[in-house]
Amino acid sequence: MRKLANSELNRKSINEFKGAEKMPVVVVLDNVRSLNNIGSVFRTSDAFLVSKVYLCGITATPPHREIQKSALGATESVDWQYFPDTLDAIHQLRSEGFTIYSIEQVDESIGLEDVSVKPGDKIAVVLGHEVKGVMEEVIELSDHCIEIDQFGTKHSLNISVCAGIVIWEVFKKFKMIHK
Repeated sequence: MRKLANSELNRKSINEFKGAEKMPVVVVLDNVRSLNNIGSVFRTSDAFLVSKVYLCGITATPPHREIQKSALGATESVDWQYFPDTLDAIHQLRSEGFTIYSIEQVDESIGLEDVSVKPGDKIAVVLGHEVKGVMEEVIELSDHCIEIDQFGTKHSLNISVCAGIVIWEVFKKFKMIHK
């Protein structure tokens, strides 16, 4: 076994990425304060062909040196849009036919494993502030809230870790329907 060289990884150029078919998923960052989390979400969104990232409220926007540290150029490949108010982003997504999934622990949450996708579905995944979570008004407008089962002493995950888990799981589900 040997490590592959970068030239063997068949990575897309930015132009190839822009022209590639994307997963019908928008990631919404609702008042995320950590620039490293923002950059990590861009990088994961690039890896799994997310169509767009919405940056809302206090969430910083590129170009920013601290976002770039973890994004490693993904802010150039992944389309993004800024909304001063997360509710405006949610209303726009709803008008475009997206199903809104907030990642939050609520009394009627569903497990990530119970999310199903079918051909033609468009999904928005909302991740919230590191301490306060997803805004209550956004939860009220969500079709569902997803909770990732956890079995240790902590009851939350870092946003970038949570985003990675959710985006990967949704990617696998979309990949299954396009086989």
